[in-house]
Amino acid sequence: MTKIKICGLSRACDIEYANALLPDFIGFVFFPRSRRFVDEQKARELKTALDRRIKAVGVFVNAPPEFICRLYTDGIIDCAQLHGAEDNTYIKNIKSLCSVPVIKAFSVRGEHDIASAEMSCADYVLLDNGEGGSGCSFDWNLLLKMKRPYFLAGGLSPKNISEAACRFQPYAVDVSSGVETDGFKDFDKMKLIIETVRASHTS
Repeated sequence: MTKIKICGLSRACDIEYANALLPDFIGFVFFPRSRRFVDEQKARELKTALDRRIKAVGVFVNAPPEFICRLYTDGIIDCAQLHGAEDNTYIKNIKSLCSVPVIKAFSVRGEHDIASAEMSCADYVLLDNGEGGSGCSFDWNLLLKMKRPYFLAGGLSPKNISEAACRFQPYAVDVSSGVETDGFKDFDKMKLIIETVRASHTS
């Protein structure tokens, strides 16, 4: 069954929503330029309140590996998602410092991006449009070239997420702006997305 990640949680009520709905993953964005940014202390508070059945993913852009490993060692994150220019050398450096599972994000514009994702040494890859959080999708037909499991992100909404889950069967779907109203997480939209994905595997 396709797993579900809700990214960009930043408020106590966001955690309450997640605990009620139980997605497989949630995301804390540690990129200061993001409107969903949380600092280390805020993320620690939110993770403490998070249901233990849900894995917390830290989202980073060219962050120092030592910072990522500290958050992992301190139990603030369970996985690291990389959205910058991090290459295989960078990922291997993280792995030499700690055992955090790594998700490497790729902006998909053509077949060469799919090929690059295939060659990543990350534990998982995430296929997105642009820098993430844009609310736009890419040409999903390119997914037919993908041979390894992947997280699918970019422009996912209740209108298209069932097709994404059924037709392409990604390892996980990753939603952020698609479950927001006026820039904040919306419980009803989160609930609809999660129910739609899970229903797509039983219909």
